[in-house]
Amino acid sequence: MSLNRQQISVIGAGYAGLCTAIGFASKGYKVIAVDRDPKKVALINKGISPFYEIGLETLLQKVLGQGYLKCTKNYKEAILESDITFIAVGTPSKRDGSINLTYVNNASCEIGRVLKEKETYHLIVVKSTVIPGTTENQVKPMIEKFSGKTCGDEFGICVNPEFLREGSGIQDTLYPDRIVIGENDKKAGDMLESLYRDFYGDEMPPLIRTKIPTAELIKYANNAFLATKISFINEIANICEKSPNADVTVVAKGIGLDKRIGPMFLQAGLGYGGSCLPKDVKALIAHSTKLGYSPALLKAVNKINETQPGKAVELSKKALGNLRGKRIAILGLAFKPNTDDIRSAVSIKIIRKLLKEGTSVIVYDPVAMPNTRKKFKNSIQYASSPFNCIKNADCCILVTEWDEFKTLKPEDFVQNMKHPIVIDGRRIYNQELFNRKLRLMAIGLGQK
Repeated sequence: MSLNRQQISVIGAGYAGLCTAIGFASKGYKVIAVDRDPKKVALINKGISPFYEIGLETLLQKVLGQGYLKCTKNYKEAILESDITFIAVGTPSKRDGSINLTYVNNASCEIGRVLKEKETYHLIVVKSTVIPGTTENQVKPMIEKFSGKTCGDEFGICVNPEFLREGSGIQDTLYPDRIVIGENDKKAGDMLESLYRDFYGDEMPPLIRTKIPTAELIKYANNAFLATKISFINEIANICEKSPNADVTVVAKGIGLDKRIGPMFLQAGLGYGGSCLPKDVKALIAHSTKLGYSPALLKAVNKINETQPGKAVELSKKALGNLRGKRIAILGLAFKPNTDDIRSAVSIKIIRKLLKEGTSVIVYDPVAMPNTRKKFKNSIQYASSPFNCIKNADCCILVTEWDEFKTLKPEDFVQNMKHPIVIDGRRIYNQELFNRKLRLMAIGLGQK
């Protein structure tokens, strides 16, 4: 462990930024996180995580108590008191699916203004997901313009994409599959590699050092490939539903045993959601189109994912006929288990479709209820437990595979529901066991 450790600042205290900041602080680095939201800054400094993530709040409280982390709105304080600044602000989608770089551009300008006052070398690391060309054509020129300094001489720039999975953010920060460094020059790359070698020690993961645009594209290619596997298995699931006695879970197991394919991301369901895969696929499509290339495969991946949530409503209609006035229970709102994130969640699309059908919707999720209330307010009902949610329901749609839903037995549905009809959108229930006592309809399951 180095005695002269670099001090670190992280711009953006959202999911990637806060996990990064806490990760470095947990290894004894002095870290200053910056965020423009005063409420978020206050929560973090009190040891309260602004979002749900397993183990995050406990570790946050620990590093605050040790004096290794603090959060501020002040760019100047953070940058002048650090050697390396990570940009980890959001890059949301515009209406046309292209990337919105407002937060990245604002951070670049602020960093440049502060660097104008700094006499020593400073390394800027773009951790935000940005399309190829962003760092060299926007971030770098902006910092040079507002600082009056030259990149490669008075400051350095690298791209270092994050590959964090929500629900496993801290684990992925501390034990990543690999480190990717896109460097403007060798000095900048050496400095960032040195930081990571100190951070990981003997557990240093595989390292790739490359040019900046390649590093930017690695992140998009990574997420696009994962999205492609999900849409592929959902396409196969839709074929299985038309094929008597076919079961996509067995098909997935059969192809997953092929070492060239592997079992990961072959769980058929109602589509992918969250803050990364949907926006990154759309951004890569928009970027490719702007370059004059039409990415047919990515467009198909996106189209399949856009239509997949509708399968739950289709199956509801198949079971109940006209849905007007029917009471439908939704189990699971977060886009995946172990998070409260409902951004681009499948549940949102399903709820909206059901409301258009005139359905009475009641929902339950272990941690995502507050975020859902903000979006739907009084247009739907909110249950206090899974049992309260399915009580007197005409149909139940399982949307998110939380562990507590996996323990529900057929009897729980039979005893509580008006009509015991369950649509298993994540394939967590034993079809033979459930179909003995109720009507189970599942994604990717051909009828007998």
